[in-house]
Amino acid sequence: MPDDTWKIPEIAVAVDLAIFTVRNGTFQIMLVERGIEPYLGMRALPGGFLNNSREAVDAAAIRELAEETGLDTDQLHLEQLRTYGEPNRDPRQRVVTVCYLAFVPGLSAPTAGGDARTADWAAVNNVLEPRTRLAFDHKTIVEDAVERARSKLEYTTLAAAFCGPEFTVTELREVYETVWGEDLDPRNFHRKVTGIEDFLVPTGAQTTRQGGRPAALYRRGPAHLLHPAMLRPPKPKPADRTC
Repeated sequence: MPDDTWKIPEIAVAVDLAIFTVRNGTFQIMLVERGIEPYLGMRALPGGFLNNSREAVDAAAIRELAEETGLDTDQLHLEQLRTYGEPNRDPRQRVVTVCYLAFVPGLSAPTAGGDARTADWAAVNNVLEPRTRLAFDHKTIVEDAVERARSKLEYTTLAAAFCGPEFTVTELREVYETVWGEDLDPRNFHRKVTGIEDFLVPTGAQTTRQGGRPAALYRRGPAHLLHPAMLRPPKPKPADRTC
């Protein structure tokens, strides 16, 4: 009998997109409502299969981004998160997906397309609640993506990607507080971010859009890494209940 063990198995390749923003003082992620089976009507991350054997994975992510959300890569920072390939993650067949992480400034509701009925922003804290269900293994992917987003704010300048072209130090601090879910000391924060070389570039202009005294406007500088890092405040230790 011929030996078939050498044959290349048929495995589908897909891309998923974990797209984050800060809107209305809330850390949010984009979810779509599935318009096809499996999981018809359930919420999921935007994404889909590679079109053909010639489409690159990065190109598929950009295409799915445009098809299912109406966004393009000029509006956001896009990078690979990780690959997910558990055997039973998709009931149709063996599917390996490459997930991409994206940060965008606060935007209005995205435009759904492709096999998605709707696309909208959802509060990260609500999505992470135990009772929240997402299609496939997307709940696990969201958990991984949220932790990656929070950690990247510690050692990179990507927090500024959540801001507009020009922003105040207060607006930048509010991004950190919203993503981390922690209050930060305004004076210490101002001292740290303005002391990091090439993180912020003064525009020379001021604004009163937050009320009160005029605040200096900055834009994102050429730095990509933070030296020193902006570490998250340590979590309080559980209270000792021993007598």
